[in-house]
Amino acid sequence: MQLAVSACLLGERVRFDAGHKHDPFITQHLGAFCTFIPFCPEHLAFGTPRPSIRLVDSDGTFHVVSNKNGEDKTDSLVEKSATELERISQKPLCGIIFKSKSPSCGLKSAKVYLENGFCEGKEDGIFAAMCRERFPLLPMEEEGRLQDPWLRENFVMQIFAYERFEIFKNNHPTHNDLVRFHTIHKFLLQSKNEPLYRELGNIVANRENRSFQSVLAMYELGFKTAISRKSSIKKTRNVLEHLAGFFKNQLTSIEKEVLHTQISDFAHKILPLIVPLSTIHLYAKKYDTRYLLEQTFLDPYPKTLALRSHLDAGK
Repeated sequence: MQLAVSACLLGERVRFDAGHKHDPFITQHLGAFCTFIPFCPEHLAFGTPRPSIRLVDSDGTFHVVSNKNGEDKTDSLVEKSATELERISQKPLCGIIFKSKSPSCGLKSAKVYLENGFCEGKEDGIFAAMCRERFPLLPMEEEGRLQDPWLRENFVMQIFAYERFEIFKNNHPTHNDLVRFHTIHKFLLQSKNEPLYRELGNIVANRENRSFQSVLAMYELGFKTAISRKSSIKKTRNVLEHLAGFFKNQLTSIEKEVLHTQISDFAHKILPLIVPLSTIHLYAKKYDTRYLLEQTFLDPYPKTLALRSHLDAGK
């Protein structure tokens, strides 16, 4: 998997003060499963070290201004941002991680100033806005938000689901392959957005007899939209209860009570998600419930990332 990442987060000394903002989760944890495409349009445009810059709203148009002398730097940053955008677009990306609060890379976190010097709010940085326009379905996040266990778990689940679809699409699938792909993603999609899951099911059913390429394109749009939605404790609890129903005829009353107590404790943030999931996984193996064992919801990304072991990984 390839991720484009702000170079300073990878430890490269490209910030305005010639420093970096190395993020160990990205390089050490995600780095075990991903390769990185670094980018820094500010470094290309202005060199390192350099005077810091800010975004200024001038009658509804954003400009980039030097904090040193007030010089307008917009054209240079836009030009180098376009260069970086073209470079990373040549890679089979599965996601982008930006540096938060940056005038070039912040995702709705870059401060915007009025010409009188007052801050009026926050917006996308110049480069981040260009990436959103070029890659509307690509997973994107900034490292500041990834400190939140819930947002981190959702983003990681999204990039691995995105990669699975890209691999699937590039392997010349048939309609039967699409049926199976949709089937094994059932509970992951339901944990994201039930209406979109049902809409995707209608696309796969293809009652209008569209061409397979048309169906695949429609499914791709719906799937990538669905995985971009955030899971919630409520939606995840509904999925867990559904999974537990597969064993209603095998479990003893005590086993059922223990499992449903674990699900309830998860919903009340007493236990992390990994506890009821591990129990469900155990029963799926014990009773050889192939349908569940094939579900990506049980293992949506490498378990060594341990993102479902935190109480705060659900909201």
